[in-house]
Amino acid sequence: MTTPSKTRAVRVGDLVFDVSVAGEAEGAPVALLLHGFPQSSASWDLVARQLADAGVATFAPDQRGYSPGARPGDVDDYRLDALVRDVVGLCDALELNRVHLVGHDWGAIVAWAVAARHPDLVASLTALSVPHPAAFAWAIRRDPEQREKSGYMEFFQQTGPAEELLLADNAAGLRIGFGDAVPAGLADRHIRLLGEPGAMTAALNWYRAKGDDWAAVPPVGVPATFLWGSGDIAVMRSGVDRCGEFVTGEYEFVELDGVGHWLPEEVPGEVATAVLARVHGGAREG
Repeated sequence: MTTPSKTRAVRVGDLVFDVSVAGEAEGAPVALLLHGFPQSSASWDLVARQLADAGVATFAPDQRGYSPGARPGDVDDYRLDALVRDVVGLCDALELNRVHLVGHDWGAIVAWAVAARHPDLVASLTALSVPHPAAFAWAIRRDPEQREKSGYMEFFQQTGPAEELLLADNAAGLRIGFGDAVPAGLADRHIRLLGEPGAMTAALNWYRAKGDDWAAVPPVGVPATFLWGSGDIAVMRSGVDRCGEFVTGEYEFVELDGVGHWLPEEVPGEVATAVLARVHGGAREG
């Protein structure tokens, strides 16, 4: 069985988010799925189908800057506190009292922060590819290899050149970055969204607004699982190994041998298994 998804427009204050919904929420556990850059809610399609078929309702928003109705113009509109408020507001608008929160890449940064600051809302956390923001900030500051790998962030903070380069030649650079890990159809959907007027600038504003916000995220006390692929070319082991120092609750680290950065698209089965283990009250088996 394959559970079909549908898109809902969800208003949070002055913003309207496009949210992909799969499964029936009434009486079922709920997973809220937060995408990264340069992706969209479509990155969760393969995972959401498996979760919905297993009886878990899923909600995957195109986040701030990605949804056309949630694309404010100021860089400060993309500070981490605002991204956290969006998640809380979406839960309120969707009448979700408690969720299994799942995030990848930038979505993981937001998910860690939501879990740390709003533990009553989060039944469990499953973070993909990016460790706790304070651990990652430490690695960028202290580990020369991670600092080198994260050098692209400084380029992304330059308004104008980054947008032009990333969108040039039908977003050839983004397609090269996705490689074979992201199916072509999903890559096309990500790129089509980011090619909308103002969308790439809004997405890059997440980097331009981050400042020292990552280092200020408190430890997480909810049950948490962190998945990381040993072939990730953007996130090195130094921050990964330090992640557990910022989790005070039950914690499991799952290393996926030889897997790269794009976990929701590359290994959706592994991701769904880890989420379902948390939904059912324990750590991942195997």
